[in-house]
Amino acid sequence: MATKTNPRQAAKSRRQRRVRKKVVGNAGRPRLAVFRSNRHISVQVIDDTAGHTLVAASSYEPEVRAAGHTGNVDAAATVGRLVGERAKAAGVDSVVFDRGGNRYHGRVAALADAARAAGLEF
Repeated sequence: MATKTNPRQAAKSRRQRRVRKKVVGNAGRPRLAVFRSNRHISVQVIDDTAGHTLVAASSYEPEVRAAGHTGNVDAAATVGRLVGERAKAAGVDSVVFDRGGNRYHGRVAALADAARAAGLEF
C-alpha cells in the first residue's frame, strides 16, 4: 500500500527548506530557531558557524509550567520573554529569526513579539 503525504506536513516541510536556505546564524547575529508542537514550544539561539547553542528556553521549564497551560499563546509569550532576557544576559543583541517552517501566526508570532519586547532585534 502506498503511503499518502499529508498536504499540511508537506507544506510545512517546503516552508522549512525555503527558510533554512536563506537564514544562517553566525557569531555576530545568531539564529533564533523555534520548534512548536501541539503541547509545547521551545526556542534556541544558535551560532551555526561554531555549531553550538548559546541560549535556550522552553515551555518544559518549571516556571512556565507553573503558570498553567504550555501550548497556548501566553506560554509562548513567556518563553519569548525568557529567551530574550537570557540572550541579552549572554551578550546577544541581534538575531535572525528562523520560524522553523511554521507560519508567522499565533504562538510563533507571540514568541517573536515577546522576544522583541525583551530587547532582541530581528
